[in-house]
Amino acid sequence: MTGTTTAVLLAAGAGRRLGRGPKALLPFRGRPLIEHQVEVLLAGGCAQVVAVLGAGSTEILASVRLQDAVPVVNPQWELGMGTSYRCGILAALAREPETSVLVALVDQPGLTPAVVSRVLAAGRPGRIAAAGYRMPDGELRRGHPVLFDASLAARSLEPDTRYSGAEHAGEGKQGVNPDSGARAFLAAHPELLDIVDCSDLADGRDVDCDADLALLD
Repeated sequence: MTGTTTAVLLAAGAGRRLGRGPKALLPFRGRPLIEHQVEVLLAGGCAQVVAVLGAGSTEILASVRLQDAVPVVNPQWELGMGTSYRCGILAALAREPETSVLVALVDQPGLTPAVVSRVLAAGRPGRIAAAGYRMPDGELRRGHPVLFDASLAARSLEPDTRYSGAEHAGEGKQGVNPDSGARAFLAAHPELLDIVDCSDLADGRDVDCDADLALLD
């Protein structure tokens, strides 16, 4: 894939299930987790990072060193990850319409520059490349990060007709599932997806509950 890549780092969640405040501010190796993730994305080959903030955004902007990352505050972050995904993709394409977009999660502390680099290297025009991780049964399961070329990043924002109508009027954007991110688009277009085995580099786990706190050690 030619051209540069912009990373969209989804870091807006409040971490309510974990109960330790916004995941972006979880301590990791002596600093906030979001700082580490920005560094990993840049070291892995992304030209720039758009960090989508929500919960704790005021504290993050005041106290966290985001290097050259561009912070974007999602005013609808409480409606679900899908709103942050949309916010990040729009911000990335507004800055550089021809950029490919790598979507990463702030709460995946095992992400390494090598994983980012491998996914970027697998990118192809008109394709989506996603890191894959082996499950105990040997199945290679799609995880993050996920790389879209520019045209597919834009297409992934098109309304999903399964989420239109009055029953979703409170979501702020008709046709958008606020909690799915790109999940619906990927499910609808499996023929566009290349899964890149990164099991030798990381396990793809994220921090969701107390049992996962060991990932921060």
